[in-house]
Amino acid sequence: MTRARDIMTPDAECVGENETLEVAARKLRDLDAGSLPICGEDGKLKGMLTDRDIVVKCIAQGGDPRSVTAGSLGEGKPITVGADDDVHEALRTMKSQQVRRLPVIDGHEMVGIISQADIARSLPPEEAGKLLVEISE
Repeated sequence: MTRARDIMTPDAECVGENETLEVAARKLRDLDAGSLPICGEDGKLKGMLTDRDIVVKCIAQGGDPRSVTAGSLGEGKPITVGADDDVHEALRTMKSQQVRRLPVIDGHEMVGIISQADIARSLPPEEAGKLLVEISE
């Protein structure tokens, strides 16, 4: 059985819950990413932040990204997969929740992240293509 930890990208970059959206935007730019996990002072995952969140939930509302914190945009319980869960559970979660990146947790600590590319590399080509279509619907 292939586990989530076997295919994840370890040591994923986080934005701190008390860091500003300006800092988050720079991290997104530097990583050439569209989303980042929001990590708390306690090391626990607090949510996910996207570039779209910054634009729609802050800038378009007249907010100042130099003062609004990433944690203020973390909403609801983060969608995750356990580090020892089967990779097919990660795939089911990504499909059902329509997410392209899935934080991997071990207990309450985030230990990595699984992207569409990580899943695709672990699947036969025909399954990988089907995954991309299903997640993007």
